[in-house]
Amino acid sequence: MPTERPRIVHVVTGGFSGATQVAVDLCRAHAASGRFDARLVLRRKRQTEAARVQALRDEGLQVDLVPGWSHAATIASLWRLYRQWQPQLVVAHGFPEHLLARWAALWAGVPAMVQVEHNSRERYTPWRRWQSRRLAGQTAALVGVSEGVRESLLAMGLPTERTLAIPNGIVLTPFDALDVPRPPPRAMDLTMSARFARQKDHETLIRALAWLRDQRGLRPRLQLAGAGKSSYRDAAQRLVASLGLQEQVEFLGHVADVPALLMRSKLFVLSTRWEGMPLALVEAMAAGCACVASDVPGVRGVFEPGAEGLLVPPEDPAALGAAIERLLQAPALAAQLGSAARRRACAEYGQAVMRARYEDLFDGLCRGRVAGGLA
Repeated sequence: MPTERPRIVHVVTGGFSGATQVAVDLCRAHAASGRFDARLVLRRKRQTEAARVQALRDEGLQVDLVPGWSHAATIASLWRLYRQWQPQLVVAHGFPEHLLARWAALWAGVPAMVQVEHNSRERYTPWRRWQSRRLAGQTAALVGVSEGVRESLLAMGLPTERTLAIPNGIVLTPFDALDVPRPPPRAMDLTMSARFARQKDHETLIRALAWLRDQRGLRPRLQLAGAGKSSYRDAAQRLVASLGLQEQVEFLGHVADVPALLMRSKLFVLSTRWEGMPLALVEAMAAGCACVASDVPGVRGVFEPGAEGLLVPPEDPAALGAAIERLLQAPALAAQLGSAARRRACAEYGQAVMRARYEDLFDGLCRGRVAGGLA
């Protein structure tokens, strides 16, 4: 008689951020490996797109939406789902979802919980810090998506023996087109792929374009890919108009084929205020782009500065503009950095490695084989 597969629930924001992408990737991994029966639960946001949810369901994933208008409503809906479905493990991704999902799991009697922290900086009030430490005592494993995020968890006083890092990974096959003898030419000057949110710093990049035009006489074209919060996108569009950059900047919205976009781009820029481990940057590295990124926690350590990309001080338009100018004026250096970045991405950041590490952890927790410290 076949053994019933362990049931896992992944809870994450419905805002389709990087955390959402990791949770979706893990649900796909569970379906492919057959090791777990998984459900993806999205906490509804104003920007939750019904078409994207339906596309996941069309893939065969089990997807549920829970209310996001209040924390109490989210917890109550999750509690009912857990009681009905009886999972062995709840994996709670991101803030504040990892608090809400774990309170519901604790009260519903779910045997094991995992927290996955996706950012090195979150809006922890003293009350929420207390909740995080309180729940950590009942959580089997606490995962940071990079070593920097793991260190931020430890700084909050979470238990060292149950806190580990599993770096985010990406699917590498979409970038195989670069391995042919003559890959397609790169037509676009600059690309930034990131949702519009408080965390991302589109404003500094836009001001860097104005600096390049006014101080250096350079007018590179920029594509901004990503959806996100309309108020932040509208503010970026107003800034572009006020600086007279409409002919240089294109707002693409959600892009279905990001790898193809990146492989047409010479430079990738990640202007940001903080990160966990940015998948967009890793994708750009795999695409062979010369990368310029803000020197902030979560970005630091993803590539070797000067050898695989350039880091610049955050929120400094002149410094960012100077780094972009350096690479635009030295295409051989840009190509060298892009090639080195691609080699590192392919060697260290493949999704297969990430999936295997998570699945081994989950399997041990579901079957009671993980105890004490975690490697």
